[in-house]
Amino acid sequence: MSVRQSLLAILDQGPCYGYQLRAEFDRRTGSTWPLNVGQIYNTLDRLERDGLVEKGDVDEQGHVYWQITDAGSAEVRAWLDAPVERAQGTRDELAIKLAVAATLPGVDLAAVIQRQRSASLRQLQELNRAKYAGANPDGPEELAWSLVVDSMIFSAEAEVRWLDHTEQRLARHPHHTMGLELSTETPKRGRPARSEAGNAEAVVR
Repeated sequence: MSVRQSLLAILDQGPCYGYQLRAEFDRRTGSTWPLNVGQIYNTLDRLERDGLVEKGDVDEQGHVYWQITDAGSAEVRAWLDAPVERAQGTRDELAIKLAVAATLPGVDLAAVIQRQRSASLRQLQELNRAKYAGANPDGPEELAWSLVVDSMIFSAEAEVRWLDHTEQRLARHPHHTMGLELSTETPKRGRPARSEAGNAEAVVR
C-alpha cells in the first residue's frame, strides 16, 4: 500500500499539516492502516526532496501547512490512472514457512497447516463480526472502512482455501519423499535464476 501516493492525493485536495494528514488518511482508510506521525513527516520530507510538495503557511499554533506542487498533482493523476501491479515472487511469510516446512524431515506438516487454518478462521470470523464504529453508518467514511475490511475478508478466505488446497496436494506425497537433506554440493556464487512465473507453485509440489 502506497503511503506516499495516498498522502499526495490528500494534499491534492488542499494544504494540510502533519497531524491533519494523519487524521485525513485514517478517515479515508477506515483507520485500518494506522500511521504514526514520524512516518508522515519522513514521507513529507522525501516528497519535498523530490519536488512533489513544498512548505506553505504557518498558522497561529505553529502548524506548518504542506501543499502539493504541479509535479505532485501529475503524480497523483498517474497513480490513479495506473493499475496496481502485483510483484512476482512476493515473499509471503506463510507460503515460505510451509514451503520450507514441507522439505524438513520429521515435521508434522498436517499439524502446522491445521494450526494455521484455525488461526486464519479466527481472523476471518473477527473480520466478519467487525462493525463500523463511526458516527455516520451511511457516510463516505463507512464506505472507505468497509472497502478495506472487505478486502481483508476476501484475503482471509483465499488464505483458508489455499491451506485446504496445499493440504490436499501434500496428502498425495508420502512423507519419506518430501524431506530434503542438506546438499553436499558447493553453491555457485550469485543469485539463482528465477522463472518468469515465480517458484511459489513448484516448491509445494
